[in-house]
Amino acid sequence: MSKPTDNQLDLSEKGRGEESLDRRLFVQFLGFGGIDPVSESLLISDLENSSLAAVLYSDMNDYKGVGLLTMSETPEFFVTELRRFLSDSSFARLKPKPEYTMLGRTYSLGYEKDLERTLISGPKLKIFDPELVWAIWYPLRRAKAFETLAPEEQRAVLGEHGKIGFQFGDAGYAKDIRLASHGLDKNDNDFVIGILGRDLYPLSALVERMRKTQQTSRYLESLGPFFIGKKLFSTGQAI
Repeated sequence: MSKPTDNQLDLSEKGRGEESLDRRLFVQFLGFGGIDPVSESLLISDLENSSLAAVLYSDMNDYKGVGLLTMSETPEFFVTELRRFLSDSSFARLKPKPEYTMLGRTYSLGYEKDLERTLISGPKLKIFDPELVWAIWYPLRRAKAFETLAPEEQRAVLGEHGKIGFQFGDAGYAKDIRLASHGLDKNDNDFVIGILGRDLYPLSALVERMRKTQQTSRYLESLGPFFIGKKLFSTGQAI
């Protein structure tokens, strides 16, 4: 990729060394209520016959609820193809739950060796992994005080938080999806987080463990609402 001139802004994602990539995955979560066994099967059929990369979740806290996760590298997808699908399919007969609407984008931290995997294929592999059937999706907003910390203090706070995530990931208990939602969220949330796993309890335990970190206890302004669900259907479009 050519370097920008003095009057250009380089908005590409940065990795280790000279690596950069001007691609990212936009991911949206939508919640719905008012389903029944008949409409549930119709939702699955409509998704099977679509070209969407999507996951449908059963809502654990609403026996008539579902969650729909879709993704695209092109933001226009959400206001064109996805909008048409929702309007023309069985989803149109459901009741939207706007409190669960989340939109975010993948991003790099600057030290990644493989940006394509970090930004595109890696998140998809986690989301579509047939063994990771349980999920907790939620938004969060950082306290503004975090932005005033010196860079080394920020790294220490994030490192403590990240260490717990790596421990659960290395043990096979949970995988995480981190999405930036700056300017993309009506409630001014900063991030969307997805925690995925084979069983629900480890995901709850991970959230509990995270409560004790400095980031959560001191530098988060809000968390949630939390959507807790189990995969009902996946298009399986992992790549």
